[in-house]
Amino acid sequence: MTVDARETIQTFLDDRPDGERALEAVLEADADDEPWTFDDVALDSGTFGELVSRGIVTKTDGAYRVAEPAVVEAVVTDKDLEAATAPDGGGFEVDFERLRDAVDPREWTALFGALLVVAAARMTAYRSVFQQGYVVSPGNDPYYFRYWMEQLVAKSSGPTDYDVLVDPPAGVAARRPFTHATNWFIAELLGGSQAVAETVAAWLPVVASVVLGVVIYKLAVLLTRDVRVGVASVLVFAVTPIHAVYTGLGFIDHNAHQYLWLGVTLVTLAWLAVDLQRRLEGDVDRHERTVDHLRSPTTWLIAAVFGASIAAGTHAWGGSPLLLLPLAAYIGLRVALDARAGVSPVLANLPLLAGLAVGSALSLGVHSRWGWHATFVAATPLLILGGAVAVVVLGEVWRRLESHLGGLFALEGLVAVGGLYAFRRLRPEDWAEMTTRVNDLFARAGPTETGSLFATEYVVIFGPLYQLGMGFYVALAVLGWVTWLVARRYEPGWLLIGTYAGYLLVLAGVQVRFAGQLAIPLAVLTGLGLVHLLSVVDLARTPVPFRESAPTVGSGTRDRGAVAADGGRRLEPSVTLPDGRAIGYLVGVGLLVFGLSLIYVPGLTADVTHSEAQVAAASAIDEHAEATNRTYPGNYVLSAWGDNRLYNHLVSGESESYRYAQNTYGNFQSDRDPDGWYDQFEGRVGYVVVEEVDADVPADSAQAKLLEDRGAGDNGAGGLTHYQAIYIDDEVAAFAVVPGAMLKVPEESGANVTVATEVAVSGKSITYEQTATVGNDGRATVTVPYAGEYSIGNRTVTVSEDDVLNGTTVTLEE
Repeated sequence: MTVDARETIQTFLDDRPDGERALEAVLEADADDEPWTFDDVALDSGTFGELVSRGIVTKTDGAYRVAEPAVVEAVVTDKDLEAATAPDGGGFEVDFERLRDAVDPREWTALFGALLVVAAARMTAYRSVFQQGYVVSPGNDPYYFRYWMEQLVAKSSGPTDYDVLVDPPAGVAARRPFTHATNWFIAELLGGSQAVAETVAAWLPVVASVVLGVVIYKLAVLLTRDVRVGVASVLVFAVTPIHAVYTGLGFIDHNAHQYLWLGVTLVTLAWLAVDLQRRLEGDVDRHERTVDHLRSPTTWLIAAVFGASIAAGTHAWGGSPLLLLPLAAYIGLRVALDARAGVSPVLANLPLLAGLAVGSALSLGVHSRWGWHATFVAATPLLILGGAVAVVVLGEVWRRLESHLGGLFALEGLVAVGGLYAFRRLRPEDWAEMTTRVNDLFARAGPTETGSLFATEYVVIFGPLYQLGMGFYVALAVLGWVTWLVARRYEPGWLLIGTYAGYLLVLAGVQVRFAGQLAIPLAVLTGLGLVHLLSVVDLARTPVPFRESAPTVGSGTRDRGAVAADGGRRLEPSVTLPDGRAIGYLVGVGLLVFGLSLIYVPGLTADVTHSEAQVAAASAIDEHAEATNRTYPGNYVLSAWGDNRLYNHLVSGESESYRYAQNTYGNFQSDRDPDGWYDQFEGRVGYVVVEEVDADVPADSAQAKLLEDRGAGDNGAGGLTHYQAIYIDDEVAAFAVVPGAMLKVPEESGANVTVATEVAVSGKSITYEQTATVGNDGRATVTVPYAGEYSIGNRTVTVSEDDVLNGTTVTLEE
């Protein structure tokens, strides 16, 4: 009977957003255990009549009683049903029931499935990453992070050997110290071997993305009180193309760390905002409820985590101050929102300020003690904190004066400008370094990621589809709704998402690299929009935020809570699927939103992976270097800079920089005399790799002579003298740079002498030949890069590998 009653009560709550208030009213009237009348409860006749018709309230002798008050109270307060109805000593079964109610199998199953999609979307390049016995990271930059992880692992004696992080090399300390430290720590924690480092390089981005998926789920549910929106947000995040690429299998970079800590910052700020907002819902004493928020130990724990995320994010990458700017904007707007709602900005934002103080202390602490990052970067959280304190105090004054908010915004702008001016005057060296960093970040050209999200080459509107998927435009519509909502109501949580989404949208419009960060708040907006879209076509319940009777601060009603920040219960009962034909419609809408992403994710990922031919070329170079005892820099590989770190990491492990290749390879590639570079290469370059290019190249360029002619000579041109082919393919060719053996061929003065040999490379036969004119001394001098038997007319001469590697002179007898 009680189970049926609970289902009836839960259905009443699902059907009526004001249902909890109605149940609380009749429980209060029933508290004296005496019959009562309709006039004793502050309910309209329609709501009261529905309570009676459902049997929740019963009529006896002209008066009313709650049919099963213990069950009603259990549902309203989220208590266990048996705990409410069973006598003392209910035993173990009560705990089991509580666990069953707390853990919704359908919710957890849906979340687990969505997280599997997150992982799967980042493993589309599995066969390209794990090939030929190597862990082949996509792209170029991941090999920089692998280099420093391996360097730190080699120098340390275990995960507790923090000395390697104190005053580390500039490559670690200058830009991304916390990223390198995290990679090193995880590798050491798992064993600290070379194989472990490769495993971390492969799987850490995927694991970080799954963790971020959980963070996004919590963020979405906090804001919407709807499990379905949480799951939808994770699915949107899972198949966001640019994010799946930057955090794909093997793509160990600062991105995975940066995204995760940004997510933690957002979810902790959202928790603080939503917890206070929920406490203020209804006709309550705002000061008392705000103080209750501050008295909660969880509030300060969340504030501490927020502070840790600020410090971690600050030291995770070089451009971290850019992600602290929207935090400053949020604080300024939040203070105005608090003042407008009559909420004390000082009390409301005290946990945020405390967390920011923790973050500032940690950021400056590791900078001063361990030498991490530039001073202006490490001090940015402190600058934000100083401005935040000033703005919060101004907001408190404004609330008490009840003045127009326009004046507050003007003063906040002056605080920001004044702070920057003071920083420039007091720290001119740091200001100069900051402006240099900004110019380096925004002014450099070349990589695809430096283009705009709205690039004209994609007709403006298709760039977002390509990088973020169809959900981008759904999110824009919801972002407009968020702006409208925040303008009308006290919604600090949605203000947070709107501020970050709007700011990151502008940054992505400047450089598409920031679309990866934008994808995080956009996932929540798209998830909410998707569920709402499904509700419009009657495939889902209307998501909570779009219900007309959603509560506001001081509205006189109290929402019955969802996954409240203070540990309250869910608003929606569970995740359900429609039956029959509706499932087909659901799949159709899903394909409409996710279809393009399902195409673009593997496509974009394939653009940054390395081919089997490239890896085979690197393997051939590695084998040649080992056989000839070449060590760095004698085994340095010169190639196009976009793949340079790949080749050098697989050959020597020296993948810190591609600067030499970036400055040198283009000139070499277009030069007509590649042999003329030998003197410059000697002692600096051991191998050259040329790859197929889309543009037409001159037939006499180094590119054509090496890739098309294999350096063997063709079209009347002689073979090259210092380039020994060790791997050839239609798209890639690798050459060892060698002194070459010098053949002295006696012949009549003025005669032409042709030397030729057959060479097998990569299972293909190359005919190498070169022609020289006999000088006045009666000898022709020919330098050849291959060992083997050379035919010279009707004579032959044998050249050994040592002759080629040592530049030995071999004289043909007369």
